[in-house]
Amino acid sequence: MTFNNGSFRGSFYPTKTLFLRGPRIRPSKEIVFPLPLTKGKGDKGGWVQVSNIEITGLGALNIDHLYQVEHILDDGETVVTETKSSPGGSAANTIYGLAKLGVSTGFTGVVGDDAEGKILIQDFQKVGVDTSQIRVKPGAKTGSVLCLSDKLGRRSLYVTPGANNLLTMDDLDLTYINQARMLHLSSLVDDRQFKTLLKLMDGLDSSTRLSFAPGALYTQKGLKALAPILSRTHILFINRNEIKQLTGEDIRNGAESCLKQGCSIIVVTLGRGISLELGKEGSQRTVTAIGYIREAETEHAIEASDQGLVSPADTTGAGDAFATGFLYGLLKGKGLEECGRLGDVVARFSITKLGTRQGFPTLNQLAQRYRELCNKQL
Repeated sequence: MTFNNGSFRGSFYPTKTLFLRGPRIRPSKEIVFPLPLTKGKGDKGGWVQVSNIEITGLGALNIDHLYQVEHILDDGETVVTETKSSPGGSAANTIYGLAKLGVSTGFTGVVGDDAEGKILIQDFQKVGVDTSQIRVKPGAKTGSVLCLSDKLGRRSLYVTPGANNLLTMDDLDLTYINQARMLHLSSLVDDRQFKTLLKLMDGLDSSTRLSFAPGALYTQKGLKALAPILSRTHILFINRNEIKQLTGEDIRNGAESCLKQGCSIIVVTLGRGISLELGKEGSQRTVTAIGYIREAETEHAIEASDQGLVSPADTTGAGDAFATGFLYGLLKGKGLEECGRLGDVVARFSITKLGTRQGFPTLNQLAQRYRELCNKQL
């Protein structure tokens, strides 16, 4: 059987499920054709990629202009020690990292019709991310971020949204998004795009699990504003400052508040580690943790370890890298504590080089380091 819309022809394996307009169709087992169909009718009427994508990403696509400085200043003058420009965006970084680990991924977003937009798309393609749902906006400039970081690990980010502010519901193909096991979502600057993401929640299949990394831009909106997204969130990635900003509470009580909003799993990254008290009254213990994971009935601390620790070259994107390792473990059926360990290992890789993606490991590198640090096979 062959499909032809005047510009595309393709055959399919009988074991593939086709996501077309209307019901899902599974061909008869008796029909055998030599080539897989990689495209199908999307809900916008166009032709979209249809494959066994495990996780798609949605969020800002930016070029990061990184400046490593002696000190982050409130006012004054300091020295720039190193500079670099590289592809970025929170969800985009995580999807890139997963693809480098061999996970089947795709991304939805917008770029300008400029050299920076081409760089972002090509950077995805070199690790195998499906870019068929990245829209190029004529006449627009690709988004950018000015990133200042110092040797103490402090950061200051200044966002120019550019083409990201042009994303609309028409740019989102629900057929494509819902074909994946999971959607990993991060923030967009403008309020119009925030409303678009709220609308998207109504179109998500119940079988598509949502992974959400709100970042400071969204956590400052508060629990009430984020409620429609949090109620659909399977796993929330957030850092210690963001959970305070979002809930007004400490880490453990803030995680409890997020559970009440409908989140299933809360993952709080804690930087280089803080003292954290776990357990119920009478059976409490204090640990030094670099991560805290909370479910309805259980909590886990990812305890800090000096083994294999190196001085960070740049901590920009370390949270995105942690999400990469954690989601890799989750997609592979690992337990939450093991997922947290994998997140820590990938984050350790990421901070060894300047730039948000330069330090991401390959699967072989991750497996070797995980075996060295955790004495476990991946």
